[in-house]
Amino acid sequence: MRKFLLLLALLGLVEARAQEPGPTRDLVQFSGVVVSGDSLLPVPFTNILIKHSYRGTISDVYGYFSFVAQEGDTLIFSAVGFKRSQFVVPMDLEESKYSMIHQLNADTILLGQANVYPWPSREQFRDAFLNLKLADDDYQLAMRNLSPAEMLQRMENLPPDAYESFRYQMAMDQTRLYQQGGMPTVNLFNPIAWAQFLQAWKSGAFKKKQ
Repeated sequence: MRKFLLLLALLGLVEARAQEPGPTRDLVQFSGVVVSGDSLLPVPFTNILIKHSYRGTISDVYGYFSFVAQEGDTLIFSAVGFKRSQFVVPMDLEESKYSMIHQLNADTILLGQANVYPWPSREQFRDAFLNLKLADDDYQLAMRNLSPAEMLQRMENLPPDAYESFRYQMAMDQTRLYQQGGMPTVNLFNPIAWAQFLQAWKSGAFKKKQ
C-alpha cells in the first residue's frame, strides 16, 4: 500500500512539473535589408524563414523585409544564386524591435570546360545545320500520336470554357432583346443549335420510351 501511495505521489510531481510553463520569449519586430556581400546591392525576393517553423517573409524588390519574430529565433536567409546563411535574434533586447543589414555571399558554380572547334568550311556547316534534327517536345509527340479523327472527337466532348459560355450567353441575350415583341427566328443556320441537337441525338434523348 505504501509503494502504491509513493508511486501516485511521484506521478503527481512529474505531472505538476510538466504543466509548469516554460520561459516565455518576447516578441520582436524584426526588420532589415538584404544585400550582396561583394557589391552591397539589394537582393530582392529573399526568403527569410524561422528555423523549424513555417513562419517568415520575403524581401521586396529593394531587399527590405519586416515581420514579427521572437528572441532567440534562428532565421534562415536563402535566395537564388546565393549561399544560405543563418542569424539568431539576440536575447534580452532593450526594445521590442531590431533592425539589421544582412549580407549574402554569391554561390559560385564551376561548369565543365567546353571546347569549341570551327567547321572546316562554310559549306559543311551549312549542310550540318540544314540536316540537324531537333528532338520533339511533349506537345509535338502528343500531336503526332493523336489521329485527326480522335482529336476531333476529343474536341467535341470538351465542355466550353468560361469565355465561350460568356459569349453564348451574351448572344442569347442579344437575340432575345432583338426578337422582343416579334416572332422568333428559325435556328436553321445556328451552329450552336445544331451542336446541341447532335449531342442530344447521340445521347438518345429522342428515342421513344418503351
